[in-house]
Amino acid sequence: MSNLAFSLDKVSFSHVLEQEGLKNINVRAAPGESIAIIGSSGSGKTTLLHLIATSLRPSSGELKVMNCDPWRISKSQLQTLRSRIGFVYQAVSIPPRQRVITAVLSGRLGQWSFWKSLLSLIYPVDIKGPQRCLQELELADRLFDRCEHLSGGQLQRVGVARVLYQRPDLLLADEPVSAMDPVLSDLTIRSLIEQARLTGACVVASLHAVDVALRWFPRILGLKNGEVFFDLPAAQVSEALLRELYVSELGSLPQQHQPLSG
Repeated sequence: MSNLAFSLDKVSFSHVLEQEGLKNINVRAAPGESIAIIGSSGSGKTTLLHLIATSLRPSSGELKVMNCDPWRISKSQLQTLRSRIGFVYQAVSIPPRQRVITAVLSGRLGQWSFWKSLLSLIYPVDIKGPQRCLQELELADRLFDRCEHLSGGQLQRVGVARVLYQRPDLLLADEPVSAMDPVLSDLTIRSLIEQARLTGACVVASLHAVDVALRWFPRILGLKNGEVFFDLPAAQVSEALLRELYVSELGSLPQQHQPLSG
């Protein structure tokens, strides 16, 4: 395949003190694919997402994102590449006193000129765009609220709205619904996948809730001890395979979504 959203060929990554986080990862994804990454805590899900996002550099192997080697292009080209990647963090980092609309607008900062970006931090340069994204996530009524007044689940949805507004070519999400109840979780995942469908983007999400992964994502990547344990269509992921994936958790299979808050 020449037209790929990303590819990892024999990629390994070692953390500090030479502790290996990922080993010999071989994964390829095409534009428009929707992939869920599942596995026990510490299996390497977040590390894999950060490698694809180019915020970490592989210790060995070859990584390409949108047919570019991020570490063999100029700084300006890397900046442009990163502006095409959207990342939804589990713990959303937003200044508490920042208004929701400003947080959503920040999704486009990498695509705008310096002066437009600066102006957006002072006064909203667009209102309808962020409003539409928040409406999808049932948060339109909080458009001008300060983020310090939102719950954990609401902040996660603001983080998702920020990426929806960005309209990236590659959309990555690290446990994007961990603080939401099941109804809002499904609403949010549906919004991410619908965005990818409309724009032709590739979406990759790490999820603890196996039921959510199987319900929404056609392709499931199982990580175990830093290695790819399986890479299969969702219909082929059996309960026996899942139990083997999570065997280190003493047989506990996280099939049910456990909400923390709205």
